[in-house]
Parts: sequence; C-alpha cells; structure tokens
Amino acid sequence: MQKFNTHTIQKNETLKSIATLYGLDADVLKLFHNNHCQVKDMILIGITGQKELFIPRIAVADDNKKVKFGRGNSIVFQPEHSLEKYGVVINIEAGNHKNELKYETSVRWLKYESNLHFFDIDRTSNLYLNEEEVNEIADMLAYKTSKVLYPLQVSVDKHGKFNNIENLSVFKERWASVKDEVYKEFEGAVVDQYCDKIEKIIEEPETLKLYLKNDYFIRTLFFGIYQSFGQNYQIEGKESFPVVNNPIEPEYKIRIEVDPLKDEYDLVNIAGEGKLNDERTTSDFINNYPFSMIISDNPMMNNEGDFRMQYYLNGETFLPETLYLECSIMLTEEKKISVVVTAISE
Repeated sequence: MQKFNTHTIQKNETLKSIATLYGLDADVLKLFHNNHCQVKDMILIGITGQKELFIPRIAVADDNKKVKFGRGNSIVFQPEHSLEKYGVVINIEAGNHKNELKYETSVRWLKYESNLHFFDIDRTSNLYLNEEEVNEIADMLAYKTSKVLYPLQVSVDKHGKFNNIENLSVFKERWASVKDEVYKEFEGAVVDQYCDKIEKIIEEPETLKLYLKNDYFIRTLFFGIYQSFGQNYQIEGKESFPVVNNPIEPEYKIRIEVDPLKDEYDLVNIAGEGKLNDERTTSDFINNYPFSMIISDNPMMNNEGDFRMQYYLNGETFLPETLYLECSIMLTEEKKISVVVTAISE
C-alpha cells in the first residue's frame, strides 16, 4: 500500500494553508514532507519554491474518502438483513490441466444468535464446466446430487469467518426426492454406485461436514477479514485453505493489509499475500498424511506454495463486491485453486 500522497502546490498557497486543508498541524506536515523528499526539496521554515509536498496517506481534503473503521482500525461485520447475489468462478489447476467451474448463488442473512451470524446459501443457476453446461454423466450426477445440499445454512463468527454447517439434518429428508429425480434421467451401475456414495456421506455427519468445509466459495466469502488492522493497517498470522483434500488443511503464513482510503469506486481495498508454512513435506501431502512423518524439535518448514488475495468491499456496508483468492501448493506438480466472487447487480 502506498504510504503517502502528494499535493501540488498552487500559487499563493502556504505551508499553513495546505496543512489546514488536510486537517494537519503545519509542523507535522513539514516533518512528514522532509522525511520523504529529496534534500533539495526540504522545507526549513516555509515553502520556498517546492513544486509539491508529501502528505500522509490518510490526510485527504474529503473525509468521505476515509474508510470508517471501528475500534483499533477494525472493519466491522454488519450483515444484518442483507441479501446478496454472486457470480462464482473457480479454477482448479494441476500442472497443465485446468478446469473452470461457474455458477451463481444467493446469500441471505437469517439471524444473529449466540455470537454467530446465520446465512442461507442457495445456487440460483446451472453449473458450467469449462464454459459449457455440464452434460457428461459424471458431471450431471455431481450437479444433480448436489441439490440435496441447497439451500445450505451456515454459521459465521463476528469476524466473518466460516464456523459450521447448521442444517445437516435436512439432507436426509431431501435425499429421497433428489434420488428420484436422478433415476428419472439416468440408470445403470454408475448411477447406483454414485448414489450409494452420496448416501454414505449423508449418513456420516462428520464426513459431510468435512466435505462442505472444503467448499471454495464458502471459504472465500467467509474468510474472516473483519478484524482489527491496528495502527499500521495490517495484520500477520496463519490461515489454512483446502487446496488439497486432507483432514488437516495446509497452513500459510500471511500478511493482510487494508487501504485506509476508499478507491475511486468507493470500495475498501484489502490485499494479502503469503507462503506455505507447514511441517509436512511435499511427500506427506502427496500421500495425504494429516501430520509430518519427520519428528523434529526444529522442523524445516515447507514453503513450496503461495497465497494471494484481493478483496473489494462496499465502502458503506462493508459487504463484499469482488473477491479474489488464490492458493497453491507443490505436489508431484503444482496445484492451484483460484476463486473469483463478484456481486451481481439487479
């Protein structure tokens, strides 16, 4: 993030008048400018031929450009009574092989209870694979049987981070009608095997929770960005993402930064990046081990993977407008997941 702005000095402007324009003390402005300019452009007492002044990033003439933070420069999560529709694009890459999934979904706030927000998520369009509506039997079975999951209810904490699936019990009730619909269109051993697999998942709540926890859209939308960013407008920490199918997700060490000023579209910009930071080796991940097979007091951390995010929030409601999250890990070849979520205007 840019640490300063510049002010082009106009005729008859003084150090004091410019400082007043931005709500600064003249001495504070002079010190800031002198700490960023070349020696020849330093101000001793007042302006003496300088063409521009360096000013703090958050010093703006229009206060409406400033992000309205909460305590500790926090972004406040207030989704009450919201109903948003999103277009979702998911790219799954492994070496030179790439698949793209597209669909539309709605996210409706339901209630706030026990320090959790509850949402209803429903797919509102067909599913498209590589720009074509899914039509092969395996793809169609996946799409048809996924209907048992929607509408899906999830809980989210005060930071906007995914917590849990809340309506597991209804999936069994829905399955009978979904199964009938599947058998009206398909038949054969492949269909029998697929339906048996779905029934086993539904019968095991923990397996189903793990399956749904790996939903890339849910994890991207409810990543947990509503936090205190501190005086430097940035936070550092560790986050996991289901880039591989493993009970223990790969962990990344990341840094996330928020721009204290809204952009020209009145959006709040949040950017993050990081590296894989996990004790498990590439071999461990390939073999789907949930823990490192090498026991060491000072393990060599695996950093063969990258993390990147760019989030744009509505400048007034702080609800997502456009989200991009990318996560990679080195296996036999690099695997990368990228997720784009874009609000759909009515």
